[in-house]
Amino acid sequence: MKLSTFARRAGICYKTAWRWWKCGKIKGYQTETGTVIITEEISEQPGQERIVVVYARVSANENRPNLDAQAERLCAYCAAKGWKVVKVVKEVGSGVNDGRKKLLALLADPTVTVIVVEHKDRLTRFGFKYIETLLALQGRSIEVVNVTENPIEDIIADFVSILYSFCARLYGQRRAKRKTEKIVQDLREEKEEKSA
Repeated sequence: MKLSTFARRAGICYKTAWRWWKCGKIKGYQTETGTVIITEEISEQPGQERIVVVYARVSANENRPNLDAQAERLCAYCAAKGWKVVKVVKEVGSGVNDGRKKLLALLADPTVTVIVVEHKDRLTRFGFKYIETLLALQGRSIEVVNVTENPIEDIIADFVSILYSFCARLYGQRRAKRKTEKIVQDLREEKEEKSA
């Protein structure tokens, strides 16, 4: 694999990977064009123990049976890669919701070096690249099991997510507006009763 691919998988910056290759911490060779090819498969920093956590999420309670199945598939994937899963985190909540307590706790835990998810949207509907980049700066990474090979599928999924998000906000605002109108109406009626 290319040095840049190695760096991304290891959750480190390219310059760090370059230094490791130059000093012999990782094995590889340089082609005539200057591209560095790494010949070993490493996904964590040398000397650092890999702490793997599986994160499974569904949007609603009625999908709870899928939550357990999702977690089992992720654990099987980790076992096939030879990774020991330290913890399985299961959460019910919208992918648009940025206040999911279990996910926030997982992201804030610096001891977790690899977070394994089935699809990008299981982690978040928006901002996946931001989270991935910030974790990489900490020497941590996200392993996505089912990566979309067709970029159009990603665009369609993002479009649907945006529509869903705006619809949820719109209906939430309508509900809030009706609730406010009801409170105002009750106050008016109460005021009329007192003055009568």
